[in-house]
Amino acid sequence: MSTISTISELLQLSDSQYRIFDLGRKIDKLSKSHFEKIEQNQLPYPFPSQGHAFFAIAFWQKQATTPYLWFIKLPLDERGLLNQGARNHFIAIIIEALGSDLTVDPTEQQEKLLSNNPYHFTPSQYKLASLNSIIKVELKQAPNQHFNTFFSYLSESDAWDNWHKIGVQGITDFAARIDKPENAQILRTAFDHLPTPVLLPLCTALENQILPEQLISVICNRILQPKNSDDNEVQTHLIRSLASNTAHPYVINMFDELINNKSFNEEDFITIAGRCWLLLENDKRMMMFLENLISSQDPSQSSSQSNMLFNAIFKDLVAIPSIRTVIFQCMRNPERSPEFAQAIGQLFNQAQG
Repeated sequence: MSTISTISELLQLSDSQYRIFDLGRKIDKLSKSHFEKIEQNQLPYPFPSQGHAFFAIAFWQKQATTPYLWFIKLPLDERGLLNQGARNHFIAIIIEALGSDLTVDPTEQQEKLLSNNPYHFTPSQYKLASLNSIIKVELKQAPNQHFNTFFSYLSESDAWDNWHKIGVQGITDFAARIDKPENAQILRTAFDHLPTPVLLPLCTALENQILPEQLISVICNRILQPKNSDDNEVQTHLIRSLASNTAHPYVINMFDELINNKSFNEEDFITIAGRCWLLLENDKRMMMFLENLISSQDPSQSSSQSNMLFNAIFKDLVAIPSIRTVIFQCMRNPERSPEFAQAIGQLFNQAQG
């Protein structure tokens, strides 16, 4: 057991089947080879959040029907590489508690040792529900009983206010199966009729999915031509629903129109940085995003107070490996505004102070 040096080796030696998901920003499946390279520091962790990597590992024996779940939070260094000492400590805790058989039911003493694991985290309820739905699809399992309730609700075009019996797991199970043509079609038809208490959790579930083009079109049109009842929260969630589709031309065009018209609110900026960051891999788009972010701040506040959101989003984005170089190019851009240059200067003065 002392020769086990990675989580991947531990899983393989236990003879478990397993899948690995990133939970740092949204839910993304990681290939086993990609995870191994991250573990061995051959690649930086691609989606850092608050200086940490967040993984979910689902594993099971061949005869099992329900997988076990680990939620692992490991610190990163300034380059985005995994802290090897923390990873090794996590492995040591697991081996001490369970040995090589990861799927045994732990004793009370083992349970206590596992619960005291400093690298464990508890996902939010919405993320846990979405992950459970995604794993069911991955393992070709039937959806939750609430799936049919939600499907029926979408089919009943005259009962949009009758949403109180809908379960969140039914919404996430539906979203995880949005690649099915019948599901995509029924949602496109119903989308503009959904009341806010249904629309918001649905958008949250859709953020993890590759969406059919026609549904992307419906969502983008709703963002650009909102209903009278739409408020800032609805717009933010609609943007969030497109998080896994940021390379699609419809999404890029929608973003460009909003940024050109300075139509983002504070939560939109946070959502784009936190979930739609791939939109910002283009240096021109990143520059406009940062300039709009600075100009959106409250001018009645002091410069240090008004730049708090800019500072937080800048620090978050610069930690993402695929974004870091783009931000540095924007900082060196001779056409940057005086306000942008001032905000960057204040940020670095604070870091040095």
